[in-house]
Amino acid sequence: MTRTRFWFATAVFAVGAVFLSLAHSQPQPARKPLPKPEPVAETKLLMEGIADPNTRALGKLLAAKPKDADAWAFARGQSLLLAEAGNLLMMRPPKSKAGEDSWLTHAGELRDSATALARAAAAKDYLQARTALAGVANACNRCHQTFRVGLRVDPFPEDR
Repeated sequence: MTRTRFWFATAVFAVGAVFLSLAHSQPQPARKPLPKPEPVAETKLLMEGIADPNTRALGKLLAAKPKDADAWAFARGQSLLLAEAGNLLMMRPPKSKAGEDSWLTHAGELRDSATALARAAAAKDYLQARTALAGVANACNRCHQTFRVGLRVDPFPEDR
C-alpha cells in the first residue's frame, strides 16, 4: 500500500508539473502600454483658464483677511490649482531648445511659489499668504518678461 501511494503521488506531481510548464509556455497577451502625461490644451488656454482666474480670485480673497475656515480652504485649493498649472506648463516647453531651460525654471518657480501660498493658506497665515501671492505674481511676470508676453500680473490691483 505504501508503494502504491508513493507511485500515485509521484504521478500526480509529474502531471501537475507538466500542466504548470504548459501554462507558462503559452504566449501571454500583449500588454497595453501604460499612459504617460502628454499636453492636451494650448499654453494660452492654461493661462486663461487656470492661472489668470485663480490668481485674480486669490487677490480678491486675500484683499482682506479671510474670516472663516471655508475661505481659507478655498484659497488653498486655488493655490494648488496654480501649482499644478506650473506642472502642466513644464510639459509644454517652447519648440526652440534655447528657451527650454528658462521655461522650465519659470514654470518651477510658479509651482513652488503657489505651493508656498497653499501652505500659508492651510496655516491661515494672512501675511505669509499675501507675500506668497506676490511671489506667484513675480514668478509669472519674470516668465512673461523672458518670453516677451505683454501681460503684467498684479495680484492686488485694488491696493493701488
